[in-house]
Amino acid sequence: MRLLVVGGSGFTGGYVLREAARRGHEVLALARSPAAARTVAAHGAQPLAGDLDDACRLDEAFAAARCEALVCLASLGYGHGPGIVAAAEEAGIGRAVFVSTTAVTTTLHPPARQVRLAAEEQIRSCGLDWTILRPTMIYGADGDRNLSRLLRLLSRSPVLPVPATGECLHQPVHVADVAAAVLAAVQRPAAIGSLYNVAGPEPVSFSELLRICARAVGSRTRLVPVPLTPLVLLARGYEVLSRHPRIRPEQLRRLAEDKAFAIDDAIRDLGYAPRPFGEGIGDEARMLGLAP
Repeated sequence: MRLLVVGGSGFTGGYVLREAARRGHEVLALARSPAAARTVAAHGAQPLAGDLDDACRLDEAFAAARCEALVCLASLGYGHGPGIVAAAEEAGIGRAVFVSTTAVTTTLHPPARQVRLAAEEQIRSCGLDWTILRPTMIYGADGDRNLSRLLRLLSRSPVLPVPATGECLHQPVHVADVAAAVLAAVQRPAAIGSLYNVAGPEPVSFSELLRICARAVGSRTRLVPVPLTPLVLLARGYEVLSRHPRIRPEQLRRLAEDKAFAIDDAIRDLGYAPRPFGEGIGDEARMLGLAP
């Protein structure tokens, strides 16, 4: 199948492009810069010049691609969803898979939440044969936003303060399992018009997640629970002072919410079979050179 991938130069994008090439798909990937073009080419895709902030250029790129299906991995939280949908419809691309996030289910109100929900609603009402996937926290290799940092901290820190949210549930998903779900959704007719949670096989408590990560790197770090409120206040100050904060208050506050999701529909329709968290995080620790 001839695929057009948007967001292929990102962390998940690399896995999707490589897996698509391995499965024999012909893949074009939108690239807004020479650096992005080199990245997607290294993953086996043909770079296609285009910019999500330039509607005319985007329409031209989608039309020139002459693809059968669109895979949109770019975040829906920046307001690009309507332009991507319109360009796909204008280009006559019938099939489209969009990757959103389970973060839209939060009871908090970060600005991107409403933007993402509005994008999902537009996708549901468009003329494309759409599928929406909502991954949970993605991990699996250097460059993931959370667990690679945690593994490094556990491997070198004798004492580590951690938010005191021990029994709240988490269900991280390995990036390779996300890539497999994306490509299965493209080809399976049963997925058309459906939304799927893409998560690990079962939820684990935050305290258990920490223990599993510690075992993966052979850590004897002493974990010191710290009340969440002062950590959130510190993160707010850090956010004000830093031009590119690596952690935001909403991320800490989200730790106090259960993030457990049913994946039965994805198992049934996509043949989804995610790896256990202990196995996946062990593989990541070895990939990072941190395993004992």
